[in-house]
Amino acid sequence: MNETQQAPEWVLSGGTVHTPSGPVIADVGIADGRIVGIGHYPGVRKVDVTGLDVLPGVIDSQVHFREPGLEHKEDLESGSRAAVLGGVTAVFEMPNTNPNTDTADRVHDKLARAHHRMWCDHAFYVGATAENAPNLAELERIPGTAGVKIFMGASTGSLLVAEDENLARVLASGRRRVAIHAEDEERMNARKDFRVEGDPASHPVWRDDESAMLATRRILRLAREARRPIHILHVTTPAELAVISRHRDIASCEVTPQHLTLAAEDAYPRLGTHAQMNPPIRSQAHVDGLWYWLQQGVPDVIGSDHAPHTLEEKAKTYPASPSGMPGVQTLLPLMLNHVAEGRMTLERLIDMTSAGVQRIFGLVGKGRIAAGYDADFTIVDRKGRFTVTEDWLASRCEWSPFTGMDLKGRVVGTVIRGHTAMWEGQLGNAAVGEPLRFAGAL
Repeated sequence: MNETQQAPEWVLSGGTVHTPSGPVIADVGIADGRIVGIGHYPGVRKVDVTGLDVLPGVIDSQVHFREPGLEHKEDLESGSRAAVLGGVTAVFEMPNTNPNTDTADRVHDKLARAHHRMWCDHAFYVGATAENAPNLAELERIPGTAGVKIFMGASTGSLLVAEDENLARVLASGRRRVAIHAEDEERMNARKDFRVEGDPASHPVWRDDESAMLATRRILRLAREARRPIHILHVTTPAELAVISRHRDIASCEVTPQHLTLAAEDAYPRLGTHAQMNPPIRSQAHVDGLWYWLQQGVPDVIGSDHAPHTLEEKAKTYPASPSGMPGVQTLLPLMLNHVAEGRMTLERLIDMTSAGVQRIFGLVGKGRIAAGYDADFTIVDRKGRFTVTEDWLASRCEWSPFTGMDLKGRVVGTVIRGHTAMWEGQLGNAAVGEPLRFAGAL
């Protein structure tokens, strides 16, 4: 050990550690919640992870934990418990709660609710509205905020910014990257007759490819005019990714595990309204196209868009049934299975769940295994097999579209700032989640 290096209090020993330089079999030294070194440390308390992969802590940059106001579906405690059971060390939580998270007081209320009730680290988005547009530059700088979120189409309550004039006002207020739900409200309103009562397979017919593409083209144009970086969430069409690939100076984007895994031809007959979400699950051709563009390096991050509803709510007849599905707990197991089946490398998965999130959003102290960074680790057994079962799920909604799936790749442990949040399916002693820090809100 270098004489200027802090001595570790304990080490993760003997695992394959995925550093910025690549994988190496080594110990990771931890003290005061941070990484103090990568090497070999005899005589220090060890947790043996031989044969396992030590990944940078997985960050899920899109979840809906429903608190306040919709706690019958989920709350900050239950959602974050599901997160750490699935290997997720940090989340960005969305603002469409009741009331919406669209003022400073409501951001601070969420931060207070989260304090040592959430099992993972966290940040909260501020929802953009026509009314709060002038205040967003101030709101996005509140410590613990992930930035501003715009719903361009079919949101609840007042969190809808559909007109170009108001979108431009939002983009002109502030500097941090703005997250976008890109579906065109006008087109979807005009196509409501395409919905077939009792047939959720009509959902992607109503909210068609063009609904997504229109909104994506509009927000790219407005972002360029405003010189404002944007992040387009849950992209579902290959055509959008082709367009986004030509605007990389201002636009990053996300894909979800469900859009990479579920295809309409199977999902709607088998799952019914449990496959209903916005933007929709689309065809196998869309799935194949998303994978093509992922292999071209275009999507920057994978987010779960964890959006739980109760079984009773989902049992309503389409289109009265709500859109959304849980996913924070299954994000990593599903993607590890895709790695095992050769669709992507583990290095690409790491980039999309840790380093990429850090790079795009300016996260401080997260996203890589390096001296000085927070001691956040997701420890996995890539050879282990795992079946998604209802008794494993922690979400208050108590279901998953992936129940019964047999996956290769098992999450063994979740370590957050040196605290063991989960090990072999058992939670740690206490919820220790803290607000995330961002370069744009220090």
